[in-house]
Formats: sequence, C-alpha cells, structure tokens
Amino acid sequence: MMIKNERQYRITKAQVSRFENALRETSTRQSGEAKPSLIEKAQTDALSSQLADLKAQIAEYEALRSGKVTVFRADSFGDLPAALIKARIAAGMSQKDLAAELGVKEQQVQKYEATDYASASFDRLRAIIRVLGVQVREEISLTARHA
Repeated sequence: MMIKNERQYRITKAQVSRFENALRETSTRQSGEAKPSLIEKAQTDALSSQLADLKAQIAEYEALRSGKVTVFRADSFGDLPAALIKARIAAGMSQKDLAAELGVKEQQVQKYEATDYASASFDRLRAIIRVLGVQVREEISLTARHA
C-alpha cells in the first residue's frame, strides 16, 4: 500500500505509535518468561513486520513530499497510476490542488487514486500528465505470441 495524502500519512503515523506500543507490551510480557511460546514469537514477528511496512510507507511519502525524488519508474502501463500519484506528491500538489487544475471536485481525484485510475479516461490521464508536468518516455515492445 502507498500513502496518497496527508490524512493517510497522519493515520499511518498514529498506527506506527500503536504498533510500537503493542510491541513494547509484548516484549515486556515475554521478558519475564524463560522462553516465549511459538504463538508469542509469531505475534512479535507479525507486529515487527507490520511496523516495518508502515515505517517504509512513511519514509517513501516523506521522501516524495520533500521533492527530492523526481524520477518514477513504470515498467508497465499498470505501473502508471502509482507513478502519477508519486509525481503529484513530489510536485507538492495535494489531491485538492490537482482537482482544481483539472476542473473537477477533489473527491473525483480521490476516487481516481483510490482505484488506481481505473475509471479515468485516456484523455483524463493525458490531462493529469500535463498538469503534473510529467515527461513520459514510451517504449512499446511486442511480446512473442503463442501459437
């Protein structure tokens, strides 16, 4: 999952705090025992894994928001939506800002991004690319057909 706006960023930061507290509580309970059970070990591992994922999402969002990241790789057409969302964040634009530039409501941009632009027309994608100032380098290759 990717953080797409400030609201999600705040929610994810709050989740990190909850997971860190839960991990501390679990570690405190286990420290009094000679050896944690397999269930307790699995619980700790799951909390640690989820915490790492959340922190990685926050780090990615903060790096994008800082404007330091300016190149976004899309190895397929399916990768384009995530690249556009990252480009919007890196450009310092909120979903509301993008909506205003496109002449649509903020909720429309939220819907586009929540569904990875599934309902956006090709013309709308071109408009988004133009507004964001994104340069797209295309390479189309034909894969071998199976007989």
